[in-house]
Amino acid sequence: MAAARKKTQGGIPTGFRFVKKRYGIEEYVFTKNGLRVLFGFDKDAPVAGLMVTYLVGSRNEVAGTTGSTHILEHMMFKGSKKFQPKKGMSVIDLLGKKGAQVNATTFLDRTNYYEVLPKEHFAFALELEADRMRYALITQKGLDGELPAVKSEYAMYANEPTSHLDEKVWATAFQNHPYHHSTIGWFEDIEHATAEKLTAFYDTFYHPNNAVVTVLGGIEKREAFTLIKKYFGVHSRSPQPIPQVYAQEEEQTGKRVIEVSRRGAANVVSLSYKVPEALHTDTPALMVLSEILASQTTSRFESTLVKKALVSKAYVHYQPFRDPSIMSFVALPVASDGHEKVTEAMMQEFVRVQAGGVTQEEVARVSAQLQTDMALARDGYYAQLSVLNEALAVGDWSFYHDLAKQVTQVTPSMVQEVAQKYLTDCGLTVGYYRATK
Repeated sequence: MAAARKKTQGGIPTGFRFVKKRYGIEEYVFTKNGLRVLFGFDKDAPVAGLMVTYLVGSRNEVAGTTGSTHILEHMMFKGSKKFQPKKGMSVIDLLGKKGAQVNATTFLDRTNYYEVLPKEHFAFALELEADRMRYALITQKGLDGELPAVKSEYAMYANEPTSHLDEKVWATAFQNHPYHHSTIGWFEDIEHATAEKLTAFYDTFYHPNNAVVTVLGGIEKREAFTLIKKYFGVHSRSPQPIPQVYAQEEEQTGKRVIEVSRRGAANVVSLSYKVPEALHTDTPALMVLSEILASQTTSRFESTLVKKALVSKAYVHYQPFRDPSIMSFVALPVASDGHEKVTEAMMQEFVRVQAGGVTQEEVARVSAQLQTDMALARDGYYAQLSVLNEALAVGDWSFYHDLAKQVTQVTPSMVQEVAQKYLTDCGLTVGYYRATK
């Protein structure tokens, strides 16, 4: 009996150090190799949700190899040492036969690979993820077969006016920081990608001490941790420390402007302001400010821009990241030469908030809507995995749960203060897309 007790601790195998528990999620560290584990159990769930988050994204790329994270995401589905494709079956096919919802996504600060599948196939999915963590098949032949799909994705974004302008705005707003380049990378770098470069990138960042395994659903705790130890325990820590991003953007001291004249289906105005990192104390008030201005059918932009037929659409794109980023207010002018007039109207709304503030009614309405939106964002196992993944990327897996509470504490004066602080020319990048025939 004594020997049996030594093999487990709190119902799980030895070797896992407890970190914290919040919102029904427990965090542990596998001390052998630094792998972090998040676990949440639902005894009534017939499925298991599994996500492996690597703390590497386009933020970790350098000139000449941009797009590596995204291309590598494609290559990770080409198979691994134990799960080599047979008879033309890819990793997605193998998991699909098990009834899995499966895919992967790449962004600025992270990459994730996920499966939601019947819980009896959880061990298969976990073993596959562990195998491709270090034994992915990255060959030049496989890359040559995948690059056309990557180039097609690039073309899709490049040919859409708002996406194309967004890429140019970020590249103008950030001169030193790697947020300068988009997740998909620059076309020249994609075109010159090689298996050798991708393998070097993979061998730098794809290690257990740079990853988080999240398990949600109907898998018992002991079973989950026993399998994690079995399959991920074969890997060691990275032989070298994981490289950190030290680049910081110099303080912007004046308005920047980028104009694009290009064939397209729409004219676009983008006013993008520098905002702090996600974990900054101003983030909840900035979230409320963005919603009041541009996110609701009752927003200020709706009444002053859309209903007055200045624009066909107006919205805000604001997702805080690990490092300081931008909040972009975007509008589609109705008139082909209406960019300056729309810009002036948008600026007037910013001045109104800065000078006169917002009402308690506006704050209450937006706060309630944000509560609903954040609850819906956690509806379902894939949604819950995604929320945890994005929070991990910015530095704290409880971030989005905390943010849902914090927005309820935002006051009108806090909204006015952040408007005065951040909606200034010193942090502004103006982007115009002028559609030509």
